Amino acid sequence: MASKNGVSEVQTSHIESAQAHLEQIRAMRLTIPNFVIPTTKDGTQRLSRAASVSPQFVETTAVAVKNSDPLVRNGAISPDETRGLMSYADAYGPLADELEALAHFVRHSIAAAKHKAGTEALTTYALAQRLAKRPETADLAPYVDDMRRTLGAHSDKK
Repeated sequence: MASKNGVSEVQTSHIESAQAHLEQIRAMRLTIPNFVIPTTKDGTQRLSRAASVSPQFVETTAVAVKNSDPLVRNGAISPDETRGLMSYADAYGPLADELEALAHFVRHSIAAAKHKAGTEALTTYALAQRLAKRPETADLAPYVDDMRRTLGAHSDKK
């Protein structure tokens, strides 16, 4: 495989493919209505108390506001807008579930790829260790030494 600056064509292909997928996912942000990025680490948690009230409660309050002028507040959203937000939540919940599943499956695929590559490397190491002990393949000894040294070295790269 041809190498350019230490990066093979296959690596470049994977990098470009992953980047294209990232761009597609980021572009999705622009197409999702009411899309909000939390501004703090606990941003979603801060929303959970009011977000967890039942749809029936929300509907009951919307009906009350629609039928009782004293409950209408300046600057508050209308009962129809409130219902629209609940409809949005119902419709986009499955999308969030699917995206979380996709993230889980991508992480599993990454682990499976690393497992396959690691298994191949460990098998090669075991074979090289045995072969390096034979006179006719003793030239493998430096490779075995390199493999032994790097086997214990863990990369922080995920």
